[in-house]
Amino acid sequence: MKKIDFHIHTVATPSDSYFDFSMEKMKQYVDSAELDAIAITNHNTFDADQFREIEGNLIIPVFPGIEVNLESCHVLIITESDKCEILEFAARKIEKKIDTPSDHISVDELLDVFGNLNDYLVIPHYDKKPAIRPDTLSKLADHITAGEVDSAKKFIRCIKDESRLIPVLFSDARISGQLGKMPTRKTFIDCGDLTLSAVRMCLQSRDKVALSERDGNKLFQVLDNGLMISTGLNILLGDRSSGKTYTLNKIFQEQNNVKYIEQFSLVQRDEDAYEREFNSEIELRRSRFTDDYLSEFKTVLDEIIGVDLDANDRWIERYLETLLRSAEDADRIDTYSKAALFSETTFKVGDDESLKALIGSVRQLIENIDYREIIHRHLDQLALHALACELIEKLWERSLERKKSLFVNGLVKDIKQSLGVRSSAVQVEDVDLYQVAIDTKKVERFESIVGSLRSEQVIFKEDMQGFKVVAKKRPYEGAGELKSTSGRKISFKKAMSVYNEPYRFLQELLAIDSIPESEFYRYFVKISYEILNKDGFRVSGGERSEFRLLQEISDAQDYDILLIDEPESSFDNMFLRSDVNALIREVSKTMPVVVVTHNSTVGASIDADYILYARKESTDGSVNYKIYSGHPTDKALVYVDGTSIPSHEVMMNSLEAGKDAYNLRRRTYEAIEN
Repeated sequence: MKKIDFHIHTVATPSDSYFDFSMEKMKQYVDSAELDAIAITNHNTFDADQFREIEGNLIIPVFPGIEVNLESCHVLIITESDKCEILEFAARKIEKKIDTPSDHISVDELLDVFGNLNDYLVIPHYDKKPAIRPDTLSKLADHITAGEVDSAKKFIRCIKDESRLIPVLFSDARISGQLGKMPTRKTFIDCGDLTLSAVRMCLQSRDKVALSERDGNKLFQVLDNGLMISTGLNILLGDRSSGKTYTLNKIFQEQNNVKYIEQFSLVQRDEDAYEREFNSEIELRRSRFTDDYLSEFKTVLDEIIGVDLDANDRWIERYLETLLRSAEDADRIDTYSKAALFSETTFKVGDDESLKALIGSVRQLIENIDYREIIHRHLDQLALHALACELIEKLWERSLERKKSLFVNGLVKDIKQSLGVRSSAVQVEDVDLYQVAIDTKKVERFESIVGSLRSEQVIFKEDMQGFKVVAKKRPYEGAGELKSTSGRKISFKKAMSVYNEPYRFLQELLAIDSIPESEFYRYFVKISYEILNKDGFRVSGGERSEFRLLQEISDAQDYDILLIDEPESSFDNMFLRSDVNALIREVSKTMPVVVVTHNSTVGASIDADYILYARKESTDGSVNYKIYSGHPTDKALVYVDGTSIPSHEVMMNSLEAGKDAYNLRRRTYEAIEN
């Protein structure tokens, strides 16, 4: 197996924070990581002179390459070292097209610059930002060698899925004098001679690509000192102050996108403060559900915000006033007031939202892939296309009519204004009584909807490891709750006084400048959450902590590594064995998990894939934290320098307080049972 890193930066470009390349650090990195080959891939540029200097200072193969901004993603283009002049010529073309980090070239431009891409390794960002889009991927499908990911979790996900690109994991490191910790992301390939064609063949076979040399995809390097951990479940054992938490902190610092549940972090302190924090966190985590539940009400609210009943009343009063005055002053009719346009009303101009929505629905029927077979069975595709075309033509027609109406309305208003200035007769105010009536009905319907929305009701239930999350809707009970929802120092006293009159309440919200209209929907109904235990009662303080732990572990799915520091310090054994262990085990099927423990309920019962043992050792007056590791069935745990300690001794001392204590406790339990 050969260890490679084909994504290394040595030149600062506009896409990088500035750094000065260090040849000394490059040598140190290659030696400490025991790399067999590297590739130099700077952003949209290639420095041939620097490349030859690097190649001359290293004894391993060095491949020239470039990282290109391609449409929405980055893609590595790598070639043989004897093709430097060709790559340099291509890089000059790219430099002319890309001046800033946001610039990019198209696939056609990429093919024009490089010609036959089959002469190169083509490796796009795949499960790594900025990731290649599906349409770009399809255009380059015949040329792509592999897909770059940014974590072991994503590597495993891709390597198991035959429909995805074969993954590679590279450092993406900037080699500068300030480089502290050495990068840990590399890929092993089952390759003989490290030529470009040989590497390409290996990267196109799932069986020849791995995260580790001896353990395939079961282990990967997590720290720059060479420490390997399982891509599944790891338990970290050790005495007090032996470096367990120190090791977790190092992993948290050196790896990206890590979920770290620290010791005691979920245990309650002040009861009232803890309950407020707990409830706030529950509501925040489920805010998406609240938004989804109220999404249709948002549409109703957007419609009613534009209704001004007070303005309508003034409009009608003005209309009646001018109508009466016009009748009283009939004898003042003159040439100007006799003109037809003096009393003309404007065209009513509606919108085409319903027609646009209908076109969107037809288009969805045409383009839907998931249920295409069912749709085709009931609806003729040609008829759907014809319907879509006719509706679009109707939209164009109505759009043209609207433009004409608006143009004519403008003319009518100008002429009426001019005639009114010249005439001594009273001009009757132009009012759309139909729209006034519609607005009144809208408000009535709005208040009815809000009334129904505020009725107390359970709207959501979710089971979670013996707990039940229940969401309820109800009216707000005071200005304090409204203020709490807003998160601002605002008085809601006046608004709350008309809370039972939804339209007037809305007007009071509109009068508060510091609340954006997009948030108004949150103030009409209170959605609160309760966590119930297995007996259906609200959780106690201790149960709240248990639920938070389960929630934190479940949420770890969004991360690349999960670290848990001594859960037994805060929770009882029955909860750990029956709930926590099962959930941790389930999560570890999709991502690396490290659990620090000195408790047999976790350590011995959780069925770990890999064991780590922390030991503090003093050498020449200095303290060193060493991590020994191995599989659960190994007779010995081994440090990176090859020294080892017996596994049985570690397990007994760490989890059972030693062999004598274990035997005594076992005999006691047997005596009680018998």
